[in-house]
Amino acid sequence: MKTIFVLLLGVGIGAAAVWQIGRHPTAAVATPSAAAKTERPVLYWFDPMVPEQHFAKPGKSPYMDMELVPRYADAGESDENVVKIDPRIVQNLGVRAEKAEAGHLLRRIDTVGYVETDENRVEVVQARAAGFVEKLHLRALNDPVRRGQLLVEVYSPDLLAAQEEFQLALRRDDPAWRAAARERLSLLGVPEARIAEQEKGGRPVRAVPYFAPSDGVAAEIGVKEGSTVSQGSPMFRIADLSSLWVRAEVPEEQAGWIGPGKSVDIAFPALPGLKLAARVDYLYPELDAKTRTLGVRIKLPNPGLRFRPGMVANVTLYAGATAAAVLVPTESVIATGKRSIVLIDAGNGRFRPVVVKVGGESHGKTEILEGIKVGDAVVVSGQFLIESEANLKGVLARLSGPAQTWTGHGRVTAVDAATGELKMQHQPIPALGWPGMTMPFEVADRALLDGLKIGQAVDFDLAKQGANYLVVGIRVQGGKP
Repeated sequence: MKTIFVLLLGVGIGAAAVWQIGRHPTAAVATPSAAAKTERPVLYWFDPMVPEQHFAKPGKSPYMDMELVPRYADAGESDENVVKIDPRIVQNLGVRAEKAEAGHLLRRIDTVGYVETDENRVEVVQARAAGFVEKLHLRALNDPVRRGQLLVEVYSPDLLAAQEEFQLALRRDDPAWRAAARERLSLLGVPEARIAEQEKGGRPVRAVPYFAPSDGVAAEIGVKEGSTVSQGSPMFRIADLSSLWVRAEVPEEQAGWIGPGKSVDIAFPALPGLKLAARVDYLYPELDAKTRTLGVRIKLPNPGLRFRPGMVANVTLYAGATAAAVLVPTESVIATGKRSIVLIDAGNGRFRPVVVKVGGESHGKTEILEGIKVGDAVVVSGQFLIESEANLKGVLARLSGPAQTWTGHGRVTAVDAATGELKMQHQPIPALGWPGMTMPFEVADRALLDGLKIGQAVDFDLAKQGANYLVVGIRVQGGKP
């Protein structure tokens, strides 16, 4: 009776269970399905020390003695090039973003200039004949000079002989001789007034005077009283300072903005409050190889001789506006040497680094030619935190386009680390469409061949360089990389 009772009780419990499953068919599978849904999908596996290299399945890292780490797809975020930072940290560090805007970049160049003598206003007084300086009337360098001022008297035997010949020609009734003698005196530098005096009966003068050809200052005095002079030697250099030049230096990358006629503002530290408007007069034809700058010349009127050669000037050159472009604050651009990066604020603590092509820069704004569009929020402060986080996660490395590699399996048939020779009999590599064969390989570094021996079974990594495939990694099966 007890046995029959136990059997009936078991049948009743089983029937109740069947009846309950019939009423709720999904209950039996609820637990495993829920567990499956709670698992985060894995995007790929990677070695934290080489984050730019991805693997399709877990296993041992080919680079380090460690297991590969899974990279999970975050909920609502599938872009692997996005960096996520706790919004509270972002707020505490004062990370600030501004929107990229459309506009025109005002091309303005602020540089330094130097006042120079206008070489078009320099006169040189030369000796027309060899002789001796009898009387020097201008002795001090940089003294002011007036047009027609007596500078020096030179005794020249040749000049004296030419005057006596002219006196003789005047006493002869020979117009041709007279004209030739008169022309010779003129060519030897005798002033026209002295020649006219001799024609009226004046006697030859022992010393021939030389006069200043223009107003200015004595920029150079090349003779002393009693010294000898040779024909053609410069005795004085007279500089007219009523008009000067300002020479400014423009960086090579901005030289293409400037041309004759462009507007210029000039200010002088020695004359506070004074600001002059001018225009570019001339661009020098040669670039300075040391400073990588181009010389720009500006004319500077100098009434009252307020400006002096050698003075320093603050020069602002205006080159006009660029075409409409995307503009961002200059501090938002991270220059790494090989490229420029801007961090885009995607909201909720998400940031995305973008490689951009930059143009000109002026007044704190930088022109972006490629990479972002108007309205993108760019980070202008606190980039160091986001950049370091992006480096840790390999985001910046992926921006450069990680080198793709292919893995093969084979056996070493010839190796010479000294010459870099490597030959392997490898199995088919379906990803490259290669069948199994024996062939030579180039290696990226001969150090990869150290310790390899003929007959060893190896796993190797290939990377494409140009038209060739290089071995960039070798692992002896069962040994160290």
